[in-house]
Amino acid sequence: PAGKPTLYGSLTRRGLSTEGVPDIAASEGFVVGTVTKKSILISCPHENVSTKFLAPYTTFCRIHQKSITCLDISSGGGLGVSTSTDGTMKIWQAANGEIRVRPLLEGHVYDVNCCRFFPSGLVVLSGGMDAQLKIWSAEDASCVHGLCFDAGILDTAIVDRGRNVLSCSRDGTARLWDCGKSACLGVIADCGSPVNGIAVGTADNSLNLGTPEKAPSEREIGTEGKILLLAREDKKLQGVGLQSRQPVFLFVGSDAFNCCTFLSSTYILAGTQDGNIYQLDVRNTNAPIQVIHRSGAPVLSLLPYRDGFIASQGDGTCFIIQQDLDYVLDLTEADCDPVYKVASWEKQIYTCCRDGIVRRYQLSEL
Repeated sequence: PAGKPTLYGSLTRRGLSTEGVPDIAASEGFVVGTVTKKSILISCPHENVSTKFLAPYTTFCRIHQKSITCLDISSGGGLGVSTSTDGTMKIWQAANGEIRVRPLLEGHVYDVNCCRFFPSGLVVLSGGMDAQLKIWSAEDASCVHGLCFDAGILDTAIVDRGRNVLSCSRDGTARLWDCGKSACLGVIADCGSPVNGIAVGTADNSLNLGTPEKAPSEREIGTEGKILLLAREDKKLQGVGLQSRQPVFLFVGSDAFNCCTFLSSTYILAGTQDGNIYQLDVRNTNAPIQVIHRSGAPVLSLLPYRDGFIASQGDGTCFIIQQDLDYVLDLTEADCDPVYKVASWEKQIYTCCRDGIVRRYQLSEL
């Protein structure tokens, strides 16, 4: 907790059992709980906190040569896609990390910042510093569409099944795109400050999303009743009615917002550069429901998971908080390298990191 001295302790391995499970002892003030080959449960009774440390089930070291900036897993769990500072984007088998599609997905000029599968799992959306959005076939790596922006693209979101997509940029805008005609349908927001992350979700029924100034284009599909979250560099988290383009709320945080996500139609999360994770109720954003702060490292990604969420930070920590768990689940091994992005499929969690390694964690082992 803020203002309290940090408690330090150490773990010592005293040997291995006949089953290969380590025998672990903790220093004074800490208690070792259940230990398996892949996990250790540690408690601090004085502070009434517990953490389970989970090691990766497997690691993929050969997908990229340099830092992996983003990754996603297809809706069926079979494929992964990732982007890297080596300038490449690759599609691979989620089970073993083998590169699936050759030739590689080439076409961006500079760094590719973001990638995600469409709901079908057959098409990939990417955005890069070259101010281009590209839509790719996951089958043969062909570029299906190219959409041109005015500045480097920092994040994307997909509306419903993907007839329309969203992007945000260093130029402070968030835009809606028609994939079929490769055309911009409008500027949803112009913030005057870089927009680092976006998320789109169905709004709570009681929320007033505003009324469009003019009738939406017939090419707008699935924008009604949706709210767009904007994680802004100027310390503001903004909600905008997707169809109306009208502001819904504006929340000021402690530092630049890096990422945001929906937990439900009512509750949202957003993470800042100084390590705060804000949980807000979109119906009343005057004060956060809670602020989670585990370290001062930047919060780089947030992902809803079951009845909780997964967060990753710039100091290599990646953790899961769930309502039905009486401990925090820490995903280990990234060490001090930033964990840029997290993706999940059922009980498998994938992370990508500055060290160029994709790690897969198996939560079924718990």
